[in-house]
Amino acid sequence: MPCVKSCPLPSNALLRRYVDAGDYTDCYRVSIRRVVTQAQYIDTFYKTPVFRLERAILRLILNKPSTDVDVEMLAQGRLDAFAAWRVEERREHQLLLCDYLGRTRSWLMTIPRAGNAEIGTNLYFGSAIVRTINPSTGAKTLTPGFRLLLGFHRLYSRILLRAASAALQTNQPEA
Repeated sequence: MPCVKSCPLPSNALLRRYVDAGDYTDCYRVSIRRVVTQAQYIDTFYKTPVFRLERAILRLILNKPSTDVDVEMLAQGRLDAFAAWRVEERREHQLLLCDYLGRTRSWLMTIPRAGNAEIGTNLYFGSAIVRTINPSTGAKTLTPGFRLLLGFHRLYSRILLRAASAALQTNQPEA
């Protein structure tokens, strides 16, 4: 089973702007022993059984449907809105999505590894939760609801990354 670890954000991570703003961020990494493109990672991540369940919930509860074709187009850079997210920024090895309310971000990044010892890819997944201004104090804070769900969020992030890395390790998806 792939080992998913919490880690610092890479210095060039698109999610770094939220660290700099003082918002909540997290970052998880797993290494796999094969070369994976960013498009393969995105496609596999959003098609795992775990994420398919989230997509079904978004369709039923929020009327934010998505299809596997939408996932493929997102992965290929041909779609800028997907289910409850829109692309905030995209680079060759990174994708940063913003939810439809503007409160959370999801980030995926691949870093190829090549060397004498091992060829493979480091897969990263992270999130940001943008703080809001508390009307009583004027301070920027996480809402109590987000604070309450952080433990579940961290576990779920690891589950999502583990599912994607396991699928990529065993399958040979097309680029």
